[in-house]
Amino acid sequence: MNINERYLSAKEQFAAFGVDADKALEALKNIPISMHCWQGDDVKGFEGATTLSGGIQTTGNYPGRARNFEELKADIRKAFSLIPGKHRINLHASYAVSDTPVERDALEPKHFAPWVEFAKELGVGLDFNPTFFSHPMADSGLTLSSPDDEIRNYWIRHGKACRRIAEYMGKELGTTCLCNLWIGDGLKDVPADRLGPRARLKASLDEIYSEKLDPRYIVDSVESKVFGIGVEAYTVGSHEFYMNYAAKNNILCLLDNGHYHPTEVVSDKIPSMLLFSDKVALHVTRGIRWDSDHVVVLDDELKEIAKEIVRCDATDRVLIGLDYFDASINRLCAWVVGMRNMQKALLGALLTPNAFLKNMQDEGRFSEKMAITEEIKTLPVGDVWKKFCLDNGVIADESWFKVVEEYENEVLLKRN
Repeated sequence: MNINERYLSAKEQFAAFGVDADKALEALKNIPISMHCWQGDDVKGFEGATTLSGGIQTTGNYPGRARNFEELKADIRKAFSLIPGKHRINLHASYAVSDTPVERDALEPKHFAPWVEFAKELGVGLDFNPTFFSHPMADSGLTLSSPDDEIRNYWIRHGKACRRIAEYMGKELGTTCLCNLWIGDGLKDVPADRLGPRARLKASLDEIYSEKLDPRYIVDSVESKVFGIGVEAYTVGSHEFYMNYAAKNNILCLLDNGHYHPTEVVSDKIPSMLLFSDKVALHVTRGIRWDSDHVVVLDDELKEIAKEIVRCDATDRVLIGLDYFDASINRLCAWVVGMRNMQKALLGALLTPNAFLKNMQDEGRFSEKMAITEEIKTLPVGDVWKKFCLDNGVIADESWFKVVEEYENEVLLKRN
């Protein structure tokens, strides 16, 4: 059978459980995922950095890393050609485009105008992140929580500048830009003072967010982490700190599923956060034993994250972005695998008879719920996925990798 015939067969099987596959495809088409630019160049940015610091590490030396704006644009364009639907691009401040060096606290919208034009060309939105790492002013391991006024004020100015840039992006593109703040501040060994750095961080954030910008164009979020490289004992921006700060100041708390203890799962946090916040932001990654930022695969937790987004009827309330960087494999492949897997997980969730299963739970029919839950795992989601790719003009099967191989031979390998 061809793809359309297989889809019709799959559609009937899902209909038997009360699921409309056509509606699932339509819903998936309208869920954008923000693809992170930093996978394409190992988080190096355009400032001439040769190494990373501040709790960031990339391993591997696969050939073909994008070295400048034009190369990164070409790689993003090629990746999007293999990913169905319309999505977004997630930028860091270190990707400013300028002929001359610009200090991070002096960044302006004009330094990202080329990115805006690129986004217009692709018909996608942009998201933005201040860059508080890989910089001499971050060498102490402390930025917004530093006891040094000069260091702390430098990064406050950077945060303010980035929010203005995000507002500019949103206004130019007519879509709200998520401006997410993450810092690697912390200490390697047990601190003598846990309160002081957090008090300074709170004061710094208060200053950064004191400028009222247009909510039609910018939404702010803060991102926690349990620990980082070189700050294993104490992270200033813990989950409890940011969750409380976000709630009190009416900004979003971003959940990165690599930033918690390995026994914690973000899928369980999503419903609770949605009860108290209009929106929730996500950075989806894959940690192996720690926040190792591996490429997103279609594992159980990814599926559960997608299920909670759909079960909570929150596909328009959860802002989904990816965040990983693997330099040991083809970087374009890493993008495509992760983006397609996030979409596959969402499709699987949309094809789940959630209301049917919820009723069983509410009625105490736990044996039946377990039986049905296990049976639907083997329904042909893959046939519906291929139909989605076909309808969106994208290669539906594994042969997309041949396109990546051709691009590697014709473009990437010539960069080295």
